[in-house]
Amino acid sequence: MTNKRKIINDPVYDGFLTIEDDIIFDVISHPFFQRQRRIKQLGFTCLVYPGAMHTRFSHMLGALNLMTRALEVLKVKGIEMTRDEVLGAKLAILMHDIGHGPFSHTSEHTLADMPHEVCSRLYMQRLNQEFGGTLTTAISIFDDSYPKHFLHQLVSSQLDMDRLDYLGRDSFFTGVSEGIVGTDRIINMLNVKDDELVVDEKGIYSVEKFIISRRLMYWQVYLHKTVIAADNLLLAILRRARELAASGQNLGIDGLPLHEFLTHHYTEQDFVAHPELLDHFALIDDSDIDMAVKCWLSHPDTVLRTLSDHLLNRHLSAIRVSAKPFGPEVLDTFRTQAQLLYGIEPHESEYFVGTGILRNHAYDYNDQEIKVLFKDGSCRDIGDASDQLDRHFLEKQVTKYYIYYPKELI
Repeated sequence: MTNKRKIINDPVYDGFLTIEDDIIFDVISHPFFQRQRRIKQLGFTCLVYPGAMHTRFSHMLGALNLMTRALEVLKVKGIEMTRDEVLGAKLAILMHDIGHGPFSHTSEHTLADMPHEVCSRLYMQRLNQEFGGTLTTAISIFDDSYPKHFLHQLVSSQLDMDRLDYLGRDSFFTGVSEGIVGTDRIINMLNVKDDELVVDEKGIYSVEKFIISRRLMYWQVYLHKTVIAADNLLLAILRRARELAASGQNLGIDGLPLHEFLTHHYTEQDFVAHPELLDHFALIDDSDIDMAVKCWLSHPDTVLRTLSDHLLNRHLSAIRVSAKPFGPEVLDTFRTQAQLLYGIEPHESEYFVGTGILRNHAYDYNDQEIKVLFKDGSCRDIGDASDQLDRHFLEKQVTKYYIYYPKELI
């Protein structure tokens, strides 16, 4: 295609993203990237907020949009960047999530035994081969091996273009206004000091709002009890399918890529040794899970059949949250009741009753701190610079414990 200078309308920013580089158009057009159209950004959050049907594809383009703006701001402020570095930073943020599996974070470590960041790097390396080495700078920025560290911080840090986009985007499509942050203000306040990404002093209040919004969005959206229940249900389905396949039972999805990843525990080393696995994994998206779950509605195994019916028809588990861990006696009681309810074996009740931990930590001092640049040239961490967010508030991690069990047992 000769006309690669495209514009894409993005409702979140009420404007257009302009694709100015041929290689960016080529990456977006690649099947590995187009797959992200078929993976929902927020997994099962649409079971709570029906509007949350946006995809990884739209998020990755949105992050590219913000990266483009941020680089322009930094150039105006005199930060030196070559054209290759600017293009590399754009490509790095564009592909930062390309390794996600079905339903985003829900299936992570389940179909492929590695974090999505590792899978993203494998896809980037593969694309770099296909595009004749044009992604080399992007990969080094993504890996934080490029000499200019601030470029990596724009891709991955506590105030990166990824987080700025997903907070605003997820807020837009869920309707949860707590996630609305001053994105334009924060980007215009970005600067670089001693190769570190910083925020000009005038942007302190916008950064404070960003941190608080992120904490609130975790409780209201990302860690919502219904979402946690659906996530655990899907994981139980995939775990049961693996168990049945290991015992030689037919899953009824032979020949499909999903079947391959349910019958093998592939690791990063396997993907490196067998590059074709990347192509197979790229054929799996949300629709494959949906199809398999519908197929398993008639499976002879009671556990797989029941779990699939519950997920398809939104018959989700009840969840009880506590400030303290649930004791084994509570777990055993619910599992015994589930065994009687479904007529299943004792060990099979573990698919219906379980426990977990919810952690909400909006700021991490062990990560790359958000630095504020003052007029006198000094830099301080946001916890020291802010009048509202002291170190005690920022360091506090809220931990809650939950147990899930069939609603019939309430």
